[in-house]
Amino acid sequence: MSNPRSEVAPTAVPDLGIEIEVAPAFHDLDPMNVVWHGHYVKYLELARCALLQKFDYDYPAMRASGYFWPIVDLRLKYVRPATYAQRLRVRARIVEWECRLRMEYEIHDAASGERLTKAHTIQVAIDAVTREMRYVCPPVLWDRLGVSA
Repeated sequence: MSNPRSEVAPTAVPDLGIEIEVAPAFHDLDPMNVVWHGHYVKYLELARCALLQKFDYDYPAMRASGYFWPIVDLRLKYVRPATYAQRLRVRARIVEWECRLRMEYEIHDAASGERLTKAHTIQVAIDAVTREMRYVCPPVLWDRLGVSA
């Protein structure tokens, strides 16, 4: 007797990640000649925007769909400092999309692969008209990501 579960093809989840490369500029440094801690958030934002653009759901598209997506939680763990002109790989990946949009990030030295920073952000859907938070992400997000709830 065959197992009915084995006959059902698993739903494929698309690649919900992206990797970009950045190199800190001189104005990103602090007096100790390492990247000032606040600039890591800028690198995360660059990766998050690239990831959202990959799915044609960047911030203008979000607004056009009737939702704002503010970040309500941001956490960073600094492992090692980045320095001037160091090539960095910033990886962003969507890991939750049902009740909130959670992205995880890692920043690595591009040459050695050494991890320098890990982080995550959480965004929630806010109705653009009523300004009320949605407790379930709107279907437009699932459609753009190519996933189901």
